[in-house]
Amino acid sequence: MTDLSVLDLSPVGEGSTPGQSLANTLDLARHAERLGYKRYWLAEHHNMPGIASAATAVVIAHVAAGTRTIRVGAGGIMLPNHAPLVIAEQFGTLAALHPGRIDLGLGRAPGTDMMTARALRRNLDASVDNFPRDVVELMAYFEPADEGQRIRAVPGEGEDVPVWILGSSLYGAQLAAMLGLPYAFASHFAPAELDHALEVYRTRFEPSQHLDKPRVMLGLNVIAAPTDAEARLLFTSLQQAFVNLRSGRPGRLPAPVENYDHDLDPVARTMLNQALSCAVVGSQETVKQGVEAFIARTGADELMVTAQVFDHAARVRSFEMLADIHRDLSKAA
Repeated sequence: MTDLSVLDLSPVGEGSTPGQSLANTLDLARHAERLGYKRYWLAEHHNMPGIASAATAVVIAHVAAGTRTIRVGAGGIMLPNHAPLVIAEQFGTLAALHPGRIDLGLGRAPGTDMMTARALRRNLDASVDNFPRDVVELMAYFEPADEGQRIRAVPGEGEDVPVWILGSSLYGAQLAAMLGLPYAFASHFAPAELDHALEVYRTRFEPSQHLDKPRVMLGLNVIAAPTDAEARLLFTSLQQAFVNLRSGRPGRLPAPVENYDHDLDPVARTMLNQALSCAVVGSQETVKQGVEAFIARTGADELMVTAQVFDHAARVRSFEMLADIHRDLSKAA
């Protein structure tokens, strides 16, 4: 049966604070661990008032220290923003502190606007075109050091840190296939190339020391509630956030709004229908049917589920309901 994991953007709701969001993140991670989710990933985004996980490795340390068994990782680290050695040291340190529990997903997007990317890097010489070389360099730092090796990641060398390639286009699929690495596709916000990317990755995959056959993780928005109507209401927070972001007005996660989509202009409606087409929203039975259909269509090995819900208790409840659904599907399988 397809594995089930959590992607958390540590959402900062209107009227709340990053500190409260990070406390909610740890609380949700503990619930996810209790409910049997496989991993809990945080994402790197910058200059976004509604996301508190910018210092991703720090938040991972916070979550890993507050849980016991669930795998914790990055979904992902935007590697062009960083020197590979720095990331090797950060995640080598995390792996030394939490053996066998740390994952590293790598993406080549900036995770922000270009002005902020320039502030992060000071210059843009760290081009996305260097991404394959940087991935290989980073992975080499996790290998046992050779005698006389001049540059070493300490901690890092010899640590078990599985690397995933993230993507929303064919580029990441091709790279993951060539390097024989697991592949995570961002279908939860950029689903346009999903089917083509899966085909490219699976047909071109080359077995490696890391992986003997393709392994695909797919992002999926899931919001479950007692009724379809309540779930659709909760979903309006994400819809508003997307419209605000794509309109150049990023902000904190808005509270739900009744009948939000009724007043949308056609351009915004089309954008939401495209960007959030991989979303399953509804009651337990509706979500069960939607998740089952998505797995059947894609053959995903793992679902990385995200739920941008304004009310933390409703968000926890959504993940609890999904865990029940996953157990039912596993028994049926």
